[in-house]
Amino acid sequence: MFYGLVSLIELLLVIWALISILQSGVQPVEKLIWVLIILVLPLVGFLLWYLIGPGNKAFPLGR
Repeated sequence: MFYGLVSLIELLLVIWALISILQSGVQPVEKLIWVLIILVLPLVGFLLWYLIGPGNKAFPLGR
């Protein structure tokens, strides 16, 4: 039961990140790279997008 709930939460976070990426104003190549990262490494990719993705103020990287 617990693992099913964790998997559902992870799936929802990944879906949210993919929608957020596709709606962002970044270049298409950057979108493709982010989508690939999230599809290959779902949880790590989501965390990276959340922390350093375009428009994020948590860790501004000169944007």
